[in-house]
Amino acid sequence: MALTPPDASNTPAGSFERLLTIMNDLRANCPWDMKQTMESLRHLTIEETYELSDAILGNDMEEIRKELGDIMLHLVFYAKIGSETNDFDITDVLNGICDKLIHRHPHIYGDTAVNDEQDVKRNWEQIKLKEKGNKSVLGGVPASLPALVKASRIQEKARGIGFDWENKDQVWEKVEEEIQEFKDEFNVPEGQEIDAERAEGEFGDLLFSLINYARFVNINPENALEKTNRKFIKRFQYLETKAKENNRQLHDMTLAEMDVYWNEAKKL
Repeated sequence: MALTPPDASNTPAGSFERLLTIMNDLRANCPWDMKQTMESLRHLTIEETYELSDAILGNDMEEIRKELGDIMLHLVFYAKIGSETNDFDITDVLNGICDKLIHRHPHIYGDTAVNDEQDVKRNWEQIKLKEKGNKSVLGGVPASLPALVKASRIQEKARGIGFDWENKDQVWEKVEEEIQEFKDEFNVPEGQEIDAERAEGEFGDLLFSLINYARFVNINPENALEKTNRKFIKRFQYLETKAKENNRQLHDMTLAEMDVYWNEAKKL
């Protein structure tokens, strides 16, 4: 027998209650939803997060709205599973984040004075360190983060307790130093083998220093690299299209011939 779907609401509380009701209905009656566990949902949640990221980078507000809804569904789903095992429910989740925000904003809900956002970040990290009982400021950086994102988070957390360069010129000097050290690993005498492990290490140092400089000039390195990826894909696909229109195969074309189409793509 079909269930009567809950009516739409014009208030945040009513809309959220509607989603909770639907989640309860699906968990009790839908074979797929009934079968899901936190582990089975995990990879889907990661995928939804990346889809939201794509929508944000594309500045597609309609897609952002949709992807936020998908992620909201996943959050409610996890809370529903938690309630079934009597570990936590959605009320616990919401009260938990509210309590955390209140505790970590003593300049709003207390008498702590701050001068700027850096003071706020510094207080946040210090409070977080006490809450979690971590022995290291870096203990809160997830080990499974992609390396580029992890480098950014490591640097941000170190900055939060005052371990940082004083100005961007100092950081750029470090970048140039790392460029030279990386280059030196390949400037070996004729016939001498390049130490691949040392070269890889120097390349890692160079990337880390570039990410650090990006932070100083307010560039998100993850966003910057992804935009470059997209730009390259768009230009390369233009190259493929033009080659096809002229009955050419890329592997039969010279680099100079391909550059003609590449430069056209850049102008577009």
